[in-house]
Amino acid sequence: MNEQEFFELAAGYALNALAPDDRAAFEHALRQHPEWAERVDADIAAAASLAEAVREELPPLTARSTLLARIAATPQTAADPASDADVFGQHAFAAAVPPRPPLPDTDASPPRVDPTPSTSVVQTVSRRNWTRGLFALAASLVLLVTLGWGAASINEFVNRTPAVAALAEIESAPDAQSITAEVTGGGIATAHWSESLGKAVLVSSNLPGISADEEFEMWVVDADGAVSAGTFAPEDAQTTVLLDATVAEGDVIALTVETAGGSPSGQPTSDPIVAIPTA
Repeated sequence: MNEQEFFELAAGYALNALAPDDRAAFEHALRQHPEWAERVDADIAAAASLAEAVREELPPLTARSTLLARIAATPQTAADPASDADVFGQHAFAAAVPPRPPLPDTDASPPRVDPTPSTSVVQTVSRRNWTRGLFALAASLVLLVTLGWGAASINEFVNRTPAVAALAEIESAPDAQSITAEVTGGGIATAHWSESLGKAVLVSSNLPGISADEEFEMWVVDADGAVSAGTFAPEDAQTTVLLDATVAEGDVIALTVETAGGSPSGQPTSDPIVAIPTA
């Protein structure tokens, strides 16, 4: 017995619906391949759980015809009127002589007897029903996983930050570009920008530590000088920040360490720890 045949019979084994020969062959294969026992245990557990939800069986379709046939075979005799004396006079005799059993009605049709299905039929039906159950269970699990994944994706989409939304927009632009550079003191920074959108996002990882009264300040540097593009203080190892400035081709995206709130003069007060050209 190969693995596929074993798995096909596993459901019937769990339902105790195998023919004696199939059951013996199945148990022999199980002894030869103990690693298949996990599948058997799973089928038995599934069968037990499904049995708890099985609805009550309806009576067979032949129940009414069988009952009517039995009624027709039983004689229906009306009692003759008699005086009280006759009734009391015959009471002792009736008690001593047992009543004669009614004669069967030869004209009545015998009750229909449903043939008992063979083991092969039971096994085939059990396999078919079990297969349908597995498909239904698998479909339910796929539906639940899909719904759960969809809900998580929708929640993530709705609750995403403006920087993450801008990054997705930039990456979808036909002129999207990005450059990764090492940061002085440790870490890396990747600038993503699109000239057609005029937007840029800085994604940094493992930036060097700064004091509580300091922040990182982003700058867009062009031929006229540096323009502040916002400040941030990393809360996680990776930070995604949208630059609060328009970026054009040839500009440089720089990062410096400034006092909390940004440089009071509006110009960098220290050398940049990273500078990424967009040209």
